[in-house]
Amino acid sequence: MAPLDPISVRRAVEAALAEDLGRAGDLTSAATVPAAARANVAIVSRQFGRLAGLQLAQAAFGALDPQILFKSEKADADAILPGDVIARIEGPARAVLTAERTALNFLGHLSGVATATATYADLIAHTKAKICCTRKTLPGLRVFQKYAVRCGGGSNHRFGLDDAILIKDNHIAVAGGVEQALKAAKAAAGHLVKIEIEVDDLDQLDRVIAEGADVVLLDNMDPATLSEAVRRIGGRMIAEASGNVSLETVAGIAETGVDLISVGRITHSAPNLDLGLDAELVL
Repeated sequence: MAPLDPISVRRAVEAALAEDLGRAGDLTSAATVPAAARANVAIVSRQFGRLAGLQLAQAAFGALDPQILFKSEKADADAILPGDVIARIEGPARAVLTAERTALNFLGHLSGVATATATYADLIAHTKAKICCTRKTLPGLRVFQKYAVRCGGGSNHRFGLDDAILIKDNHIAVAGGVEQALKAAKAAAGHLVKIEIEVDDLDQLDRVIAEGADVVLLDNMDPATLSEAVRRIGGRMIAEASGNVSLETVAGIAETGVDLISVGRITHSAPNLDLGLDAELVL
């Protein structure tokens, strides 16, 4: 995986540590851990999953003390098993213990997103479709959650409102219809800006096909309707399916021939992957 932007990583880690340390710092470690003590610990997986977020975890420890050594035993996007050592950390014990929760919060959450994505992606591996994320992300964590989606074998949708034009049902209603919305979008779009439009039924789809777009979002359609939609599109546009996609329905949706399946729950509802920090030796 290509590394995350180090400036974004540093800002996120500093904000998280500032939130945790508050005004007085880590009272517990300062009171109970000798200043000269050193810790030798390991981040260990408690369950099966897909890894994401090592860069943030490492940055959390490094921000507390540059003397801390962080050695990764796994890489982002790796499949991990219960008991696997993810990384080994050695350095001043107070700093290690203070950074622990921030590092594990990032690593556990992003690994959860990657794991959720991989679970969906594995179910449609026999098709051409790809699992795609949405803008339903936690505020301030979008770039990292979308990175985690890639670690899980998924694809990224737009990162923000300025990436592309995505005309949703409310835009269509205010614009006065599918044709009016598309004409306005084409008049405003630069030559590098893609246009996607959401449709709820085959009648709307036919009007989109006649007017033209780069991507069509087929919202809340059953598999039979999706199959017919894909047939009508005939490869002229990218076909994206969305709407209440679940582990039980995703394979059937993929088998209709759509190109993308957007799933909001892989970011907004992904369970945390259970990772722990185990002390190997404290000197």
